[in-house]
Amino acid sequence: MKNVITLGGSTSKNSINKQLAEYVGSTLKGVKVTQLDLNDYQLPVYSIDIEKEQGFSKDLKNLNEQIESADGIVLSLAEHNGAYSAAFKNAFDWLSRIDGKVWRNKPMLLLSTSPGVRGGQSVMDIALSRFPFNGGNIVGSMTFPSFDQNFKDGGIVNKELELKLIELSDHFLKSL
Repeated sequence: MKNVITLGGSTSKNSINKQLAEYVGSTLKGVKVTQLDLNDYQLPVYSIDIEKEQGFSKDLKNLNEQIESADGIVLSLAEHNGAYSAAFKNAFDWLSRIDGKVWRNKPMLLLSTSPGVRGGQSVMDIALSRFPFNGGNIVGSMTFPSFDQNFKDGGIVNKELELKLIELSDHFLKSL
């Protein structure tokens, strides 16, 4: 059975991006889904000096192994000031030191959401241009606008957005 990891690019305990990634993961049929949480990985702020002095932490190696063993990735990025959250960027920086092809060319469904109408479009643009250089095989992407209005009680209430996510999820599954 194929293994898909879900990850929200935020350390917020109530991360809407984690909720979205996990929701999409819950709709995938015929695969094992492993939910990752950045809060489970204690990573110091990346520094070449720390890397030289301490090497790669156990938590970093564990996160890297989760990505390595996955057949596909559902990632939803939080947008902080128009870019990645600091926690995600830090994890991404550390992971790139183990293997520059962080995403290992595994099929990726790339999402972003926010309370606003752009749904994290700025961070999506950054990731779409950056991730291919880091082994990102992005088979589908979507910004999910106005999370608080379009996602309620654990599900999508906007039918147009729901249909688009179903289509993207089906394409993602076929790419595994």
